[in-house]
Amino acid sequence: MARLAHIVIRHRVLVLLAWLGLTLLGLYATTAVADRWLEQFSIPGYSAYEANQRTLKTFGSGAAPPHVALFSAAGDVTHEKAVGAAVARIPKQFPGFRVASYYSTGSDAYVSRDRHTTFATIYPPGQQSFTSDTRTGEIREALERTVPAGVTVHVTGRDALYDSQGGENGPSVLTEAFIGGIGALVILLFVFGTLPAVAMPLLMAAASILNTFTLVWALTYLTSVSLIVQFLVALVGLGVAIDYALLMIFRFRDELRHGEDPETALVETMTHAGRSVLVSGSTVAIGLLSMVIIPIPVIRSIGIGGMLIPAVSVLASITLLPAMLSVLGHRINRARVMPKRIVEGTDLEAGFWWRWARLVMRRPLLVGGIGLAIVALLLVSAFNMNPSEAEAKAELGNPKDDAVVGYHRLVRGGFSPGILKPFVVLVEGANARSPGTLRAIVRRLDQTPGVSGAAAPPAWRRGEVALVETFPSADGAAKSVRGTISHIQDDVLPSLEAEVGDDTRITLGGIAPEDRDFVHAVYGKFPYVLAFVILLTFVLLMRAFRSVFLPLKAVILNLVSLGAAFGIIVFIFQEGHGSEAIWGVQAAGAIISWIPLMIFAFLYGLSMDYEVFMITRMREEYDECHDTERAVAGGLARTGKLVTSAALVLMFAFFVLSTSPGGDIKQFGIGLAAGIIFDATVIRALLVPAIMRVAGDWNWWMPKRLERVLLIRRAPRAPEAPAEASP
Repeated sequence: MARLAHIVIRHRVLVLLAWLGLTLLGLYATTAVADRWLEQFSIPGYSAYEANQRTLKTFGSGAAPPHVALFSAAGDVTHEKAVGAAVARIPKQFPGFRVASYYSTGSDAYVSRDRHTTFATIYPPGQQSFTSDTRTGEIREALERTVPAGVTVHVTGRDALYDSQGGENGPSVLTEAFIGGIGALVILLFVFGTLPAVAMPLLMAAASILNTFTLVWALTYLTSVSLIVQFLVALVGLGVAIDYALLMIFRFRDELRHGEDPETALVETMTHAGRSVLVSGSTVAIGLLSMVIIPIPVIRSIGIGGMLIPAVSVLASITLLPAMLSVLGHRINRARVMPKRIVEGTDLEAGFWWRWARLVMRRPLLVGGIGLAIVALLLVSAFNMNPSEAEAKAELGNPKDDAVVGYHRLVRGGFSPGILKPFVVLVEGANARSPGTLRAIVRRLDQTPGVSGAAAPPAWRRGEVALVETFPSADGAAKSVRGTISHIQDDVLPSLEAEVGDDTRITLGGIAPEDRDFVHAVYGKFPYVLAFVILLTFVLLMRAFRSVFLPLKAVILNLVSLGAAFGIIVFIFQEGHGSEAIWGVQAAGAIISWIPLMIFAFLYGLSMDYEVFMITRMREEYDECHDTERAVAGGLARTGKLVTSAALVLMFAFFVLSTSPGGDIKQFGIGLAAGIIFDATVIRALLVPAIMRVAGDWNWWMPKRLERVLLIRRAPRAPEAPAEASP
């Protein structure tokens, strides 16, 4: 790193010009990549997903859940022929849409017990995507114009309920990054207090984000990259780049304050802080790379694309930032906007963090016990986590929205919320269109526990393919429905296939079974993801820390930190403590199934940054004094402000996500924000130093044979100061 520092210093103008040119290209890439995002979702090889895709291929619809049109009348609504005519006109007014109702099937599964209310399912055409328009509003207007007087109509459904929360009307990716940048600016003002020092992390973040977009743009020509990556590049890139800049600038100013000239200060910064940046960036990349193990293309693309974020941030930190520091030199401390006494660094034996470090060294068991108690409380909630799609009642937005009103009318009418995400049984084969075969399937499904009704619309038959619509007796995301799905897949449909014979294939499709496919795909492979991350991180940190105990502690505490982050979102959003009062969403009874995986992938590496920042400084102190207590206290005192400042920057970046209208994005943003700040305080300020104080010399244990395998060179022992002569 020292050699690289000298190269950057000699060619600093060339380095700055190169980064300027690349950043301008990145600005163009942000617009060029806009039309190349992957917006579709797939779970290749899984039964329900594949059934939905075959349905889509045959009928042009079936990949998305239906709209549910609810009709109510004072008398028997089934006698309102005009309602049936209005429903029948939908496929003509909106080509590609597929509908089913009492009027097309004669099935009472679509009618309330008092017969005053009925519903129709209206399936939109095409694949699901992150930005698809299912034309909910247009369908509502068309039905309102055509239903007869005395009949009220509401259009609800999964997508309509999501729109009632604000839908796509949240802040854009650039707005979110801008808000996060404002929060970072405020924190940096209190951390550095001078305009040059404040500006450099923000310039670093801009360069890192824009150049990452260039690489992502190039990546889209090699593989599909999910639309989600753009948000991760903007927000994670903002946090990570500023984190690394903070570490480098802290060390550079510290060296200047102790009398070093700018070049020597920069070489020392690169030698120590630059090495920490390399290790930290590697841990973040490992966490993201682990997602390629998950057999879902969108998640794999997030892993590959997201891995570019720390890579570019590290490269900018060890080339662009040193070049800027070399140009500025002592001028980094000019143009002061905050009083020097508030922000100026201090020598070791002064300041809050030194006093806190000494307290921990004196009372490690007490401090560690407090930290463990806090963690234990959160882990209790974490073990109750239910990774699943949210039930419809948790997706309700504006109570006056027609979709919300329709949902309440649906439930009050005695219908199951499972109507919003019906099962769709795909029948394929020579007997698929046989009325006798379809009646047998409907009859058997009607008798199945957990099913409130089934019907085989005559219009849902083409060639040797037919569909049977089946309504679960509870919300498709409810725990009870999982057993119903498994029973139908494993018992009911195989027995029906044997009964019908003639090579007839009967498969369970629909959105609710596909949601369960997603959970199985993700969490069936999660042990491999966990093993991959833990093993690579342990080896990397073992070489970086020159210890066996320290990386083992780091991995365990990182998993504990993740468990605490999960506990926080379970407590808030699954159990509902403050979710409605603060964020305006009802208790979901579940954590959206993709969120724990994404929090793990990002939070594991990001929180490990703080471990690396702290332990490398403690290791450096120990190599100088060979006193564990002094090394731990000194490392904590010198990195405490850095770690908390970096955590606050990331917290603001992620907290911006909670302003998005969707409940899933709120869960994701709060999970990351709370996890980051919890890790920087409870884990790094309490548990890490307390455990290291108790462990003593075990912190630095490394067998010589393992040192040779990992190509570790022992740090030379610092010479002891000669004893002063007695007077």
